[in-house]
Order: sequence, then C-alpha cells, then structure tokens
Amino acid sequence: MKKKILVTGGAGFIGSEVVKQLISKQYKVRVVDDLSKKEARVPQQCDFIKADLTNPQVALRVFEDIDICIHLAAKIGGIGYFHKYPATILSENNKLYSAVFEAAVKNNIERILYLSSSMVFESTSYFPSKESDIENIPPPVSAYGFSKLVGEEYCKAFKDEYGLNYTICRPFNAYGINEAPGDEVGYAHVIPDLIKKILGGQYPLEILGDGNQTRCFTHVSDLAKGIIMAMENTKAINEDFNLGTEKETEIINLAKLIFELCQVQKPFKVTHVSGFTHDIKRRVPSSQKAKKILGWKPEKKLKEELPIIIDWIKKTENL
Repeated sequence: MKKKILVTGGAGFIGSEVVKQLISKQYKVRVVDDLSKKEARVPQQCDFIKADLTNPQVALRVFEDIDICIHLAAKIGGIGYFHKYPATILSENNKLYSAVFEAAVKNNIERILYLSSSMVFESTSYFPSKESDIENIPPPVSAYGFSKLVGEEYCKAFKDEYGLNYTICRPFNAYGINEAPGDEVGYAHVIPDLIKKILGGQYPLEILGDGNQTRCFTHVSDLAKGIIMAMENTKAINEDFNLGTEKETEIINLAKLIFELCQVQKPFKVTHVSGFTHDIKRRVPSSQKAKKILGWKPEKKLKEELPIIIDWIKKTENL
C-alpha cells in the first residue's frame, strides 16, 4: 500500500513539481501551503489545506495519518530578499521548524525529508563541495543560509532525542517554469530576474557585481526526482545529499545567453551595479553521493530549457 505523504510548501516552485511527480507515482498526497507566493498554485489530485504552519496546533492537525513529510515550506527568495528581511527569515523559519518537527514526533511519522539549501556552503573554500565538508567549514554568514543550516540541526537533534528519522536534500540553484520574477531586483532568483529585465527593455542590461560569479543551475524536475528517490530509498535514512549539476555557469555568460534567446535587436551590453554583501562568488556541488546511493543525476540542459522559461515569463508577466 502506498504511503501517505505530506508536502509542506507544496504549492510553491519546487513543491508543486514534487507533488506532481508524487501523484504520477500514485502516492496519496496532502499539501499544506499558505499561498503567500504570487505564483503559488494549488496542485491537482491532492488533499490541499491552506494553513500557516508556524501555528503548532495547525501543524499537529495536518500531520494526522501521515507516513512521511517532505518539508519545503520556508521564507525564501533571491539575494535581495535575503538582505531586506533577515530577521523575518530567521524568526519565521524557526517557528516552522519547531511546529513541524514537534508535530512529526507527536504523530509518530516514519521520516521527515528536509529541503535545505546550497547556501549552507556559503563560507566554503572546498570545491566541489561534498556533504562531509559541512563539518569543516564556518557557518553561513547570511540569515537565510544560517537558517537553512539550523534546519539541518533540527533533523539531527530530533533524531537524537526522539528517534525521528530524516533525510536532508540540498538543491543547487533550482530553475524552471512556475517561478515568477520578483517585483524588485534580487527578490526572485537570477534567471527569472534577468529574463524580466531583458524582456522589459532594460538596456544596457544591469548585472549585479562583476558577473564572474558562478552557479550550478539544476532543473526543478531533476531536483524533485532526486527528492522522491531519497524518500523511496532506505539507504537515504539519516543521510544528507547534494542535488545539483556539477557544471558551473558564469552569470555574465548566462545573461548573454538569455539576451540572445530573447532575440534583442541590439548588441549585448551590460552595466555593472554593486552586488549584495553576501553574493557568493562560487557555489559548486559534488553530487557523487546522490549518484552512488540514489542513482540520481541531473538530465535537463540549461540551454534547452531557457527558451521554455522565457516563453512562460512572457505570458505570465505580459512582456
């Protein structure tokens, strides 16, 4: 008999893709989301509850009759969002952790899959970054990165004290359709931000920092597949996994590629504006552990997926 899965934040960007893939595999799915993101959409064919999971009584109720929880609900955004709302991020995410993990224990669920972040490697000097490096590097300096690391500590602490099994998944730079650009630069992630600026006619194109920052862009469908593979594999119990392509992309090259795909009838030209304090220069995963234990590897190619995202943003933003 298929297990019943609770997906917190299941109407969000990564969450909705996880839910879609779970339903395609015939799982019984309950989704809890507060629908606070403008692109949030209620997934079909699931038991949906609109709720604020920072409320412990609410969390306790939605965990009833659940076997496994995939915990994606969080205060999240791009680098600009991190800088504007550091206290909100820390406070709200900690409330979520406490309510969710305590509800999981009280309802005696089998396991919690916690969606962490590549931002826990913010302070690393090890490339590519392996899961074991977490123990040897300084903690993240941004409130968001620190908050996601705190979530990993919740996993370990609740395992130690209550026997709650966990799996930690760290996505690296998710991209795909259904992630709306932000109202301000940096509120969303770099791909929707750049597409919106280019389609909106910004010229020359503004780039945060020198453009030499690198990221390893991983398609949301690949990430969702990896999360579900970790959920289904008993060897993933009480383990952590980096989920990301190991191919680095410089932001300046990403901007040029998007500019060309948007068919702007001008030569590519940029102007550099001051980056944010915690705009990390380089972030590269080793995803070998996920490959070895889960059999996971990313399949989608950035160059092939970008035109699909551009078309989606054109329609949703009326650009």
